Amino acid sequence: MAGGRPSKFEDMKDILLKLAAKGFTDAQMADVIGVTEQTINNWKIAHPQFFESLKEWKIKADEEVERSLYEKAIGYSHSDTKFATHEGQITDSVEYTKHYAPDTTAAIFWLKNRQPDKWRDKTETEHSGEIKMPIIKITK
Repeated sequence: MAGGRPSKFEDMKDILLKLAAKGFTDAQMADVIGVTEQTINNWKIAHPQFFESLKEWKIKADEEVERSLYEKAIGYSHSDTKFATHEGQITDSVEYTKHYAPDTTAAIFWLKNRQPDKWRDKTETEHSGEIKMPIIKITK
């Protein structure tokens, strides 16, 4: 029988997967459950299936952010409900479609990352190595 205290892994794996789905980094997850990031890394090695699940949840979280950024860049709409109240009581509700205009900053960010050769800020200047100085004539 091995010595030392029992691993917290079995108690924590479901919590870790939920945190990964929320976009937490390994360091943040470790902080939340009170272990070191190295412990998380050790669990990944000792439990390959957990490691694969963790990667999948992180990819899903990244995909959600990517989709949200795309929608913000092009604009989007969704159903919503507006409530009317009187003296703290709901008196009426109306379903409507809420529209969000495209966001220029999100579009720029998207394009710079997806098509960096076409949308980067950097301009290229070619230097020939020649310096041409104007000739100035001084007359008296």
